[in-house]
Amino acid sequence: MLELVGVRHRYGGRVVLDLERFEVPPGALIAMVGPNGSGKSTLLRLLALLEQPSEGEVRLDGRPVSGGPARARPDAAARRRVTLVEQRPILLRGTVRDNLGYGLRVRGMRRTEVNSVIANVAARLGVTPLLERHRHELSEGEVQRVAVARALAVEPAVLLLDEPVSSADRAAAQTLYGALAQERRRRPLAICLASHQLEDAYRWADDVRALAEGKLSPVTPENLFRVELPNAGTGDLKHIRVGTIEIAAMTDRAGPAILAVAPSDIFVSRAPLTSSARNVFAGRVTRLSHQRPGTVHVTADVGVELVAVVTEEAARDLQLAPGGPVVFAFKASAVRVF
Repeated sequence: MLELVGVRHRYGGRVVLDLERFEVPPGALIAMVGPNGSGKSTLLRLLALLEQPSEGEVRLDGRPVSGGPARARPDAAARRRVTLVEQRPILLRGTVRDNLGYGLRVRGMRRTEVNSVIANVAARLGVTPLLERHRHELSEGEVQRVAVARALAVEPAVLLLDEPVSSADRAAAQTLYGALAQERRRRPLAICLASHQLEDAYRWADDVRALAEGKLSPVTPENLFRVELPNAGTGDLKHIRVGTIEIAAMTDRAGPAILAVAPSDIFVSRAPLTSSARNVFAGRVTRLSHQRPGTVHVTADVGVELVAVVTEEAARDLQLAPGGPVVFAFKASAVRVF
């Protein structure tokens, strides 16, 4: 198991990460979600043993390998078990083939074995056609896939991924996540990834954790609901029971699913307005919070708890206040189903 214990990490005197405990159990698939600046990349760098925590320690199988009272430093054996692929990975000089084989050659593997591993991992990650290309001949999405393939080639026990599909199209993202699922079936592998894509996090991870201002948040990401989709509907329009309300969504799916509504897709008013939105819910404001300059997150009880985001000016004009009336409206097409 890889874990952070009692970690408070600072940059320039400012605490950027404050975690009593963060565990990556063997074989786990964890997704971390949260806004920019929440500490996701810092957490991954500490887990990857690339930085020492200002306070606390990193443990591997119960043994301190970084930080702590003795200011332990990771040895080569510990570093080999944990690999990080950063959001903008750097490839070495030479071809993609050279990059995939580098870690294997450093470990003293013979050329025939190296070539076999390269061919295998390149096929799994869909980068075989790229093997003879150099860095300048690759797109940013291809660089990310090559970096993941390079990491998997050395078979770490823990793979850490920072926004692994931020430059990938949908097909490439599915190829990558499918390859990671195949890798976990092939051998024991723990994966911890940071992602802004809530759909990806909930679709591919067994454990989704939210990070806010350097701390684990007990609140799940906003406006996400586990539901049972009905078989019947008018065309692709379905009315789906969520708590005490029904949400209209466009989907041809049926059975277990997750609904997601982006806070920015919710129109906020004091009273119902004439519009084409099929989802219109009246309720009461329960909380106002300022998470980013110039914006206000409006939490309301409309039969279920929903969160919308408006400008500070709009919040003032609408005279929004806890306990006051509010109406949330959004289109059926704004409801994501996955």
